[in-house]
Amino acid sequence: MMTRLASEKADVLIEAMKWIREHRGKVTVIKLGGSLMEDKVAMMHLMTDLVFMETVGMKPVVVHGGGPAISQAAADAGIAPRFVQGRRYTDEATLGVVREVLAKKISQNIVDEIKFYGGAAKSLSPAFDTNALYGRKTTVKDDSGQEVDLGWVGEVTRVDVDKILECCDKRTIPIIPSYTLMDDGSGHGLNVNADVAATEVAKQLRASKLIFVTEVNGVRTDPNDPNSMIDSLTADEARKLLASGAIVGGMIPKIQSCLKTIERGVEKIHIINGRLRHSILLEIFTSQGVGTEIVDKRSV
Repeated sequence: MMTRLASEKADVLIEAMKWIREHRGKVTVIKLGGSLMEDKVAMMHLMTDLVFMETVGMKPVVVHGGGPAISQAAADAGIAPRFVQGRRYTDEATLGVVREVLAKKISQNIVDEIKFYGGAAKSLSPAFDTNALYGRKTTVKDDSGQEVDLGWVGEVTRVDVDKILECCDKRTIPIIPSYTLMDDGSGHGLNVNADVAATEVAKQLRASKLIFVTEVNGVRTDPNDPNSMIDSLTADEARKLLASGAIVGGMIPKIQSCLKTIERGVEKIHIINGRLRHSILLEIFTSQGVGTEIVDKRSV
């Protein structure tokens, strides 16, 4: 029995060796969703996965959100949510909560967790004077086509690539909150969508992979049926699914971001369920994977 178990473990290591050699020295951007931060078991496995990736020579870069924690902190502070054209409006008070909760507390918690599991990490956040993201304010259009202000909501326009790669070269995992400084020298903060921020980081770093760690197991043709997950999609196939209406809800902007990222040279995008034990390792270091992989074109 012991010999068989040992042989099975060896087989797993041999399978992983191929993928370790392929990804060694390459940048992989991992986007962590805010709701996963509240699941201690999921975070334990995810943090261990990140440490493993760095240990075998990969260069993981983490971009994280923190929506649920921000909403709770704002409610505790008596700040009522306000929505404009379906988008959350960020006033000065809300932005202060975002900075304190997202850019400081959550970011530092991730750093501490990685250190606990034997790795090294650093928060690249304005809250610690180590900012890596810069942006500009964004607006939305109302039904008449007029621009509508969203407060201090923005998009990433510039990524401090050198600062991020310097961390990676020191075998330190960069932890980047989805909070930027205005790229006009004013030093004012902006609340940005974490998916969009991760996409821009992956594009400007020319990452080999972008992994969205979510609460679903991948792209589904039926959002309510986990068994309808698609293992692999080309960019063209993803566009057809979007046009057909098969992809709905929050997965729509995620897939749109994936397509833009592939157009900018990122080789592969993965969407996986972060609540699955060691989902990042299973997706990267096994032949089958556990989520949906989106590529430019199918390899021949």
